[in-house]
Amino acid sequence: MEGLAAVVDPGDVGQLSGAVLCDVRWYLDGRSGREAYEAGHIPGAVFVDLDADVTASPSAGSGRHPLPPAGDFADALGALGIGPDDTVVAYDDSGGMSAGRLVWMLRVLGQEAALLDGGLQAWDGPIESGSTTRPAVDCPVRPWPDGAFATIDEVARHAASGIVLDARSPERFSGEAESVDPRPGHVPGARNAPFTANLDEGRFRSPDDLRDHYASLGVTDAADVVAYCGSGVSACHDLLAMEHAGLGRGRLYVGSWSQWSATDRPAATGA
Repeated sequence: MEGLAAVVDPGDVGQLSGAVLCDVRWYLDGRSGREAYEAGHIPGAVFVDLDADVTASPSAGSGRHPLPPAGDFADALGALGIGPDDTVVAYDDSGGMSAGRLVWMLRVLGQEAALLDGGLQAWDGPIESGSTTRPAVDCPVRPWPDGAFATIDEVARHAASGIVLDARSPERFSGEAESVDPRPGHVPGARNAPFTANLDEGRFRSPDDLRDHYASLGVTDAADVVAYCGSGVSACHDLLAMEHAGLGRGRLYVGSWSQWSATDRPAATGA
């Protein structure tokens, strides 16, 4: 848990010698993150494709953004020119919603990685267009660590006795709106912790504010928490926010609602 903070200020990026900047823009509405990147990005940043580089192929049995096999992730990093000793700073233009998935995955592997606080909107330096590439490197395969992720069965058990956080919007959590996954609602026993509540005008709230926020959800130690969302992406934002608040590291339910709602497991509705 020591090392680089989970969130870094744009003004501090220059102090991270040799840091690899990663643009992880992705849009639920289908817009192209790569096109947005090519239109304008932080100089030197490489584009990381959430669907191709950070997740495995979707399926009803594993959800929309499954965890890739460790070997596939190592290959993707190597092709991007990212080695295990590189410090990574990732950003997007949605408050860290998509970039957080890459940061979370790297941090659980023990690599120094952080979110750029405020993302592209907070960057007041130059912007460049086109694409940036780095020479490919050999990136070793690092097994996903035990204890960093929760299975669907573990989530069902944990919801009965521990804390399960749902990072989706209140409308999707309550079941009022669901246009993406098979059924509306949430995991019975889960508590709604929209990732947007971690932010204030696009920047992360202070660690003190975040501790108070998560305390209101019953969280005093993230080790007791499993977080999920629609497909295991924005839940990483909650997990990183808890690290930023000094609450430690929780677990990610990668399959999230896209997996749960494709089964016959019960679904709760309402707040």
